[in-house]
Amino acid sequence: MRKRLLPAILVAAALALGACTGGDDTPDKVAGGAHTLPGPAPAGLALKPPATEAPTAPRFSATLTDGADIDVSTLWADRPVVLTFFSSWCTICADRQDAMSELARTYQDRVVFLGVAGEDEADPLDEYLRTHKVEYPVVLDDSMNVWRAYAVREPPAVIILSKDGRLLRGWPGGIDAAALDTQLKEHVLG
Repeated sequence: MRKRLLPAILVAAALALGACTGGDDTPDKVAGGAHTLPGPAPAGLALKPPATEAPTAPRFSATLTDGADIDVSTLWADRPVVLTFFSSWCTICADRQDAMSELARTYQDRVVFLGVAGEDEADPLDEYLRTHKVEYPVVLDDSMNVWRAYAVREPPAVIILSKDGRLLRGWPGGIDAAALDTQLKEHVLG
């Protein structure tokens, strides 16, 4: 009887321990946090050279949703960057976000998407990022300094920056993912 009872007790203890610890020792990752930052650019990444007359983009440092600091120039050092300015309460942003998230996944090795959330609060922003499967880094622009530097007055807005940090195109009022895809192919991807 004891021999049959011991395996059952061990299984029950393992299940109970798993339930107490959540079954996983890894903490939940914050949507838009440092874990979403890209690794090195792929070797041989074919990019179009930026127009020499394109103005230099404003450089900024900001804090990601998980508290990690980021400098945008480290992102544009080896590949183009798409800045997406949005707020969780913006209905146009929400209507376009699923397709934008998919486009970001499509280009994840070649183009860095960086969300810039302004006029937002932590809980609604986190819900927005998870609902729309935003898997790219997102900075919190509570002071609205990044928005002002890029002349963004209201969400949505989208801006393409070249590999070396030049302003290539921008859309106050945003742009849908299909049109942005066309613009990326025209302006930055070789």
